[in-house]
Amino acid sequence: MIRVAIADDQALVRAGFRMIVQTQPDMQVAGEAGDGQEAIDLVRRERPDVALMDIRMPRVDGIEATRQVAGITRIVILTTFELDEYVFDALASGASAFLLKAAPPEDLIRAIRVVAGGEALLAPSVTKRLIEEFAKRPERVSRKSKELDTLTEREREVLGEVARGFTNAEIAARLHVSETTVKTHVAHLLDKLELRDRVQAVILAYEAGLAG
Repeated sequence: MIRVAIADDQALVRAGFRMIVQTQPDMQVAGEAGDGQEAIDLVRRERPDVALMDIRMPRVDGIEATRQVAGITRIVILTTFELDEYVFDALASGASAFLLKAAPPEDLIRAIRVVAGGEALLAPSVTKRLIEEFAKRPERVSRKSKELDTLTEREREVLGEVARGFTNAEIAARLHVSETTVKTHVAHLLDKLELRDRVQAVILAYEAGLAG
């Protein structure tokens, strides 16, 4: 069972997300929060598998809340705008997914499942621009050229597929290998490159020109 926490300062939005989550037989709502501080307290108390996190909330915003609880749960950032400037900071703070609030319910459900499974997800419509924005920033991930040289040809290929936004299952189908094999490759390349997660891997892949 995937336990999901919902943090948004609009009650109607929370109600909508709650209804969507509750329609899934393998999901349940672990609690709701109306601001960032409530979200932090909720996650620390309930330790959900996934937290849906709005960015602009009272008291503590979604960025700071994400920074404080990213080590406890997987975060799906929800925003109204495709290029919300705060999304970049939220992902850098440890969020695993970025999704527009206007996305259809099936996209939200997929995001929750992908993130709960340990993967990262960025809305396809904004992935490239998002990463390009990261690459412009002075605190960006270094190119790690020496570490990139340690990757096998297959690991570099998998890294490129990750950067294009494909899940492990999709990569497996594209490369005609098992999903377990893909998971192994991803784990190895993250370890070799000393990266925290797939979001950082995507950033690095774009910087290194592997995501063309």
